[in-house]
Amino acid sequence: MINVRAIAGLALIALLSFSADSASAETPAPDIVTVGITNSGTDVALLVAAKLGYFKEQGIDAKFVPFDAAGKMMAPLAVGQLDVATGAPSAALYNALASNVNVKIVADKGSAAPGYGFQPIFVRKALITSGKYKSPKDLKGLTVAEGSPGSVAAVFVAKFLKLGGLKYSDVTHIYLGFPSMAAALENGAIDAAALAEPAATLAERGGYAVRVMGNDQIYPNQQLTVLMYSGSFSTDRHSVAERFMVAYLMGVRFYNDALVGGHLRGRTANEVVTILTDETNAKDPSIFRAMTASANDPNGHLNVASLKADAAALHELGFLTTPVPNLNDVIDQSFAIAAVKTLGVYRPHK
Repeated sequence: MINVRAIAGLALIALLSFSADSASAETPAPDIVTVGITNSGTDVALLVAAKLGYFKEQGIDAKFVPFDAAGKMMAPLAVGQLDVATGAPSAALYNALASNVNVKIVADKGSAAPGYGFQPIFVRKALITSGKYKSPKDLKGLTVAEGSPGSVAAVFVAKFLKLGGLKYSDVTHIYLGFPSMAAALENGAIDAAALAEPAATLAERGGYAVRVMGNDQIYPNQQLTVLMYSGSFSTDRHSVAERFMVAYLMGVRFYNDALVGGHLRGRTANEVVTILTDETNAKDPSIFRAMTASANDPNGHLNVASLKADAAALHELGFLTTPVPNLNDVIDQSFAIAAVKTLGVYRPHK
């Protein structure tokens, strides 16, 4: 006698198995992309893109790897251990390029547009209250902190010192991650720092350091941080690199909608502040509302003139032993251009 119930059960199992196999076939595993970040305010667009699912929409699983300086990303980027690096272009990058390492600068990540001085110069408050510091010339012989040797921050630090008639070599330079800079200002281990947000606002609120000049005043529109691709990522995984850029610019545009006059006070500000509070070590939302934000180009456009000028300046400051190679061979804006074709040119929300 045929067991109808058993046959029906087997049919159901087969159908469920087929459905599961079909779903698995239709939903491939996401492409993993390793991304170096510096835990600074300019990471915001990447954090937004991850939190709001923009990377997921593009079939990407972005794995963020923290570094205390962009210069330390260059070696793993050069060998493909990192797919994407972020942060300030540096002597480490340009020295790698002189060795024909295949790395590409592909998009803006943060610039110092007027009103967006997100990496100001801070001086220890004790020096100011005692009268020992009145202007940049008073830093002669003192200690100034930067993120890494020969980053483009050195260029605006040199310009700041020049306002006081000082050469870059007239101060002692020390290299620290941004949270460590704030701690060193507090304990008196350093005298001044090129301190990025949100560590800058935390230092200001702590009462142990004073913001003396914004980097947007020292060097307006400097291309201070960039997005970089490894050669293997941009070439061997070209379609993934294109999709990564689409997701990244979606994050940049959401962030841009949060900006008003250099602060997070726009249409999407509440969401951006929540993401920053959730995804960073600073858990007080008022820090992000108070900080000076970075300017991010919503179409990914790079200030190439600034990059070229800064590379030459790093050579003059002695960080590069040979002149910088032709940066036109290193800058590849095709990924951002393709992403804008997909997304359309950015239009601010009214």
